Amino acid sequence: MNINMTIIGQAIWFALFVFFCMKFVWPPISRALEERKQKIAEGLSAADRAERDLELAQEKATANLKEAKEKAAEIIDQANRRANQIVDEAKEAARTEGERLVAKAQSEIDQEVNQAREQLRKEVAALALSGAEKVLGGEVNQDAHKQMLEQLAAEL
Repeated sequence: MNINMTIIGQAIWFALFVFFCMKFVWPPISRALEERKQKIAEGLSAADRAERDLELAQEKATANLKEAKEKAAEIIDQANRRANQIVDEAKEAARTEGERLVAKAQSEIDQEVNQAREQLRKEVAALALSGAEKVLGGEVNQDAHKQMLEQLAAEL
């Protein structure tokens, strides 16, 4: 056997093996690699989209939270204003009621004072009549001296 023939035979078989691999083995492997590359690219793209969606969702949640806090602060402020208004209304109602009660009490006091004065006038007039009767020694006619008694009562 000749060494040159062996090398030429091996080269032919190697060329046939390379042709066979290029024709039947390499295309499915290449297709599988291309599909894998495409899936990886789609996965990376989906991850980027998911990351952007997450950022948008976080921004939206932050905006919603801020809006909710502002709304809660506004509601609390309204409640505080309403509470202050109710307190002011209650104070005003209590002050008005107090003034009314004071005016009523003052009216009652004035009425009682007038009644006491009238009672005192009557008692003084009766005492004056009694004293006049004793001094004059007789009965003083109240109807006859009514004008004089009223004048005396008015002076007292």
